[in-house]
Amino acid sequence: MDDQTVLKTTPLHALHLSLGARMVPFAGYDMPVQYPAGVLKEHLQTRTAAGLFDVSHMGQVVIRAKSGAYEDAALALESLVPVDILGLKPGRQRYGFFTDDNGCILDDLMITNRGDHLFVVVNASCKDADLAHLRAHLSSCDVELLEDRALLALQGPRAEAVLAALWPDVTSMKFMDVRDASLHDVDCIVSRSGYSGEDGFEISVPADQAEQIAKALLEDLHCQPIGLGARDSLRLEAGLCLYGNDIDTTTTPIEAALEWAIQKPRRTGGVRAGGFPGAARILEELANGTTRRRVGLKPEGKAPVRAHAKLYADAEGRTELGEVTSGTFGPSVEGPVAMGYVPTRFAEPGCQIFAEVRGKYLALTVSALPFITPTYKR
Repeated sequence: MDDQTVLKTTPLHALHLSLGARMVPFAGYDMPVQYPAGVLKEHLQTRTAAGLFDVSHMGQVVIRAKSGAYEDAALALESLVPVDILGLKPGRQRYGFFTDDNGCILDDLMITNRGDHLFVVVNASCKDADLAHLRAHLSSCDVELLEDRALLALQGPRAEAVLAALWPDVTSMKFMDVRDASLHDVDCIVSRSGYSGEDGFEISVPADQAEQIAKALLEDLHCQPIGLGARDSLRLEAGLCLYGNDIDTTTTPIEAALEWAIQKPRRTGGVRAGGFPGAARILEELANGTTRRRVGLKPEGKAPVRAHAKLYADAEGRTELGEVTSGTFGPSVEGPVAMGYVPTRFAEPGCQIFAEVRGKYLALTVSALPFITPTYKR
């Protein structure tokens, strides 16, 4: 990003500065990468208590069929994603992804049935393209980007208790439930979901009330502000993909080991099989497999192996396999963790491969994902 680019700010920008955040450019926004506690402590705070993240840079989109029927909106969106949206019950959320004609991933997103419309959250770096994509293909729907709302993520084993102090009804929610809530008399949308591998919530709030809600949550001594640095190490330990790193327009959902997100009705033999971009390739890969797969990687020693490090079958670097897509030190597992793509024959957990780091070849072990045990409230 050049020096002339004006960064956007979220409704919590002033709060971040008041809390001593170190700000960095991210997806066109000035975002907190860490607070004075530092990435390591912020990571462990989220794993052991509760952390509050500002994710207002992400896109919040409403899709409403011009007919007013949820079913029409669901079927329209199913033409762009290999996900069962028609079968999604009111007040429930589902992970999905836009695919292109080659069967590769344009973006990943969260999709909610809000009764008479769809509520979709897309990645910040893709939201302009996603909005254009939706409007170009969903002529039967009105597509609206909610520019007057902020988004907070409250994550960790004490997240429920922290939120219950403002809204006691939260205790009855299960993983991927979505409800309307009144927090300090502010109308919010709360989902029991997140990007850390921990129990937690994402809270859509009016932009002009975001700082009030954030401060109310941070009044709890068990809740601390968390930046993008810890968000990345938390999601990597949880085996969750970052768009632009682990998935993009060169990866299919099956290569990315995301076939669990394609429900039976959209698969071969299902009631609404196919009908999405790249269906022929994706359904063929579902049936017959792929030549490469996303895997977890555990490097030996304590040094992280970073993104774009080349992977090899041997310690001499003769047979290149692929590359690391994400890598960092995992505070909860007390060692480095990474993900990357390797040929399918090297994708079995326990397989040893090597990464080139500064001219040396370091041993890694292919690992099952995630690296930690998720604590979602089922």
